[in-house]
Amino acid sequence: MTPTPGAAGALVFGRWLRRLPARRLLAVDCWLRALCLGCVPLAWAAGVLHPVLYVALLAGSSVLHAWGSAGKYSLVAQILPPERRLPANALISSSASASVIAGPALAGFLATAVSPAWLIGLDALSFVVLAAQVSRLGDGTKQAPASAPADTARPASGLRMLRGQPELLGILALTWFFNFFYGPVEVALPLHVTEDLHAGSGVLGLYWTLFGVGAVLGGLTVGALRRLPVWPVTLAIVAGWGLTLLPFELGAPTAVTFTCFALGGLIYGPFTALSFTLFQDRTPADWLTTVLAARGAALLTAAPLGTALGGPFVAALGPRDTLAVSGVATLVLALAATGFRARARYGTPPRGPVRAER
Repeated sequence: MTPTPGAAGALVFGRWLRRLPARRLLAVDCWLRALCLGCVPLAWAAGVLHPVLYVALLAGSSVLHAWGSAGKYSLVAQILPPERRLPANALISSSASASVIAGPALAGFLATAVSPAWLIGLDALSFVVLAAQVSRLGDGTKQAPASAPADTARPASGLRMLRGQPELLGILALTWFFNFFYGPVEVALPLHVTEDLHAGSGVLGLYWTLFGVGAVLGGLTVGALRRLPVWPVTLAIVAGWGLTLLPFELGAPTAVTFTCFALGGLIYGPFTALSFTLFQDRTPADWLTTVLAARGAALLTAAPLGTALGGPFVAALGPRDTLAVSGVATLVLALAATGFRARARYGTPPRGPVRAER
């Protein structure tokens, strides 16, 4: 539900939201989520929670997703010095991975006692708590200069800024295709479990749990990568994830593919933190929220498109071959990006300081 409303919100509301401080952007997103999600249990209790209303409330809750994420990571850049941003970003991404592990398990336990509608209300309450915590930060954080170029208020200005920064545009393109080639995994893995392994939801849940645990551990060990160049590490992560999918094609035992999925999570863990840190370090402060919102809007489309493509691939090739094709495509992506990176680094003259297009 997040992709379409979130991407649309990034473009439509940019004119008004760009000039808000990062702290307020995050708070506005939290309050909107709390309001929309909080209406779900109220509508259910009143007997008016029809499917159309339910979908509309979920869509409304995610309209400012890209701006809220931009505010969150801009706040990190404002509060912390450059050398502390990577560990902070890693903590954020690891927390998100941990929530994917613990959240469904907790929801499954609570759903035996209360209606799922009240669980969504509990989710709404969590956003109220987050908004209250953000408001306690006060106005002491460093804000972007008040003299920011007027063009930053335009919805598409972040994308124009990215076109002027080849390194950031490159990491955005790499991330987009990385997420896109991951999309078919969402379709193929459940069918691999049911059709190839003839197993149930417990096995599928174990795959995702192992991946999540690996991602948490990988994110928390990102400090070991701090002194390494960002691009080689990022490309190695992309290639490493692709390699972990290849054993599915070879008919490896389930225990081996379990291990590969856990290893895949461990490899992927630092990726998000590295990507955001690069954006924080390379983007002028007065452009950061706009650029991060543009990044978020673009990436929100990648995995859903890949998932949509996964259906025809599974129908034509089967689950196991689709997983392998996803892995091979990801490996090709890493190799192609390595070639483009080498060409850009050694085949073009150095550029001066990059400024946003007007």
